Amino acid sequence: MAGQVDPEDGIFEKLRQRNDQAQESKTRSVNDRERALFEKQQRRLSELVEANSTLPCTIASVRVLGARNTRQGFLKLIVNPLLSANRDRPYTLSEALRETQYAVDKLYRHDIFQERPSISVDRPDPTDPSSTPTDIDIYISAREKSRLTFKTGTEAGNTEGSAFTNLTLRNIFGGAESLDLNASLGTRTRSAYQARFEAPILANPDFRGEIGGLASSTQKGWASHEEILKGGWVKTKWLARGGKHELGYTGIWRQVTGMDEKASPTVRGDAGDSVKSSITYSLTNEQRDYPLLPQSGYFTKSTLELAGWGPLQGDVAFAKTEFETQGAIPIPIPGSNGNSGVSFTAGFRTGLMYPLPIGFGNRLQASRINDRFQLGGATDVRGFRLGGLGPHDGNDAVGGDIYAAGSANLLMPLPRVGPEKPFRFQAFVNGGRLLALKQSANKKSGLDAASVRQSVSSTIAEMAIGLPSIAAGIGLVYGHPAARFELNFSLPLVIRRGEDARKGLQFGLGVSML
Repeated sequence: MAGQVDPEDGIFEKLRQRNDQAQESKTRSVNDRERALFEKQQRRLSELVEANSTLPCTIASVRVLGARNTRQGFLKLIVNPLLSANRDRPYTLSEALRETQYAVDKLYRHDIFQERPSISVDRPDPTDPSSTPTDIDIYISAREKSRLTFKTGTEAGNTEGSAFTNLTLRNIFGGAESLDLNASLGTRTRSAYQARFEAPILANPDFRGEIGGLASSTQKGWASHEEILKGGWVKTKWLARGGKHELGYTGIWRQVTGMDEKASPTVRGDAGDSVKSSITYSLTNEQRDYPLLPQSGYFTKSTLELAGWGPLQGDVAFAKTEFETQGAIPIPIPGSNGNSGVSFTAGFRTGLMYPLPIGFGNRLQASRINDRFQLGGATDVRGFRLGGLGPHDGNDAVGGDIYAAGSANLLMPLPRVGPEKPFRFQAFVNGGRLLALKQSANKKSGLDAASVRQSVSSTIAEMAIGLPSIAAGIGLVYGHPAARFELNFSLPLVIRRGEDARKGLQFGLGVSML
């Protein structure tokens, strides 16, 4: 009959509940014991330091526990310098612990452990004839991260939607190496595949080498064509007092293809294949408190790319430099305590592309549409369409060789949300200018050095003539840990002839917003 319950079902349900409760109680008991042991170790360490901080000691051994998938040789490069046998003078206890903390920090920054490894100190067995009264043993306890991470998802923003798959293999050979594989399909980037292998050099987390390759197909609707890329790179990255440095070589085969029926003569003139062989150096100094939604601090980045000149060869040759900076200051509100959440940010970007001869020749090569700067869109000059600023041929944005852009933003927390949440109301004004060198149309016969110098000088002077293209607006900002989202209402104020402005709502997504 409906509504009747089998008594045996009730018994099994009670047994299952009791088993769950017993398992939960057992897990809680284990966690409590581990926590009590950790607290005891920390108290013992604290007491030992307070009572003996200035006493001399010698580190007899260092053992890393829990690093099952990490090579011993890799670990020794980090911990062996701690051993007193490798030093020319003895430690005090406080010095020994400080140096150990430094080594643990190096281990943690390799990103192969779940949390920061803990440190415990003990004395060796006094009956051991090889030990001395000043000897101590250091134990570093760690928990490794999973060696495999797999992610899938979707992304939307900047007039594009895409689906992606990411596979990361971590600590592959036991030396903090990583292999990152990405694949994505989208509405504008039709397909993109990338593989990147990275490894520390001499077990130093601040000095790393990287090698990678890519293949992609991107529909560039603002210039009526599709671009196909295939190539690879090798680079070194290191941290120094001035910031993060990167130096690398890139070799890329490019193809401008799939042109629309209405593609302009400029785009058709650059159709076909080209090879870019270049060396790139960049320096980044990040001092903002929260890069995606800064309240204070500053950021600078400079990039220099040298392509095709001398032994680099290839089909294109140029020197390309860019500089970007942003600063943020908090604005206190009278009567409010602590952080008001109100801040003012200002950013500036500029770039110059200088033609060079290919190889060791004399005739300089004008820029191609693949390499020129594009300006405009939700991530730089808001209120204009993607590639909306600068030279146009018909409906195509063909890019430029010199640009400058700036933005000023006032960010305020939303009512009833508070400054702690990553939501802000934004009021902004931004603008920019993008120009092409005058000789770009004569690239088939090449350019001479004197005329290029004159053209660069006159084009830089022209940047200061008249107002730049300007837009202002208001919007909502969300600072997600992975990217910054913006929904703005923009009103173009100054538009130059041929440029493509956008009045109304504009959605932007990116990790570097002007």
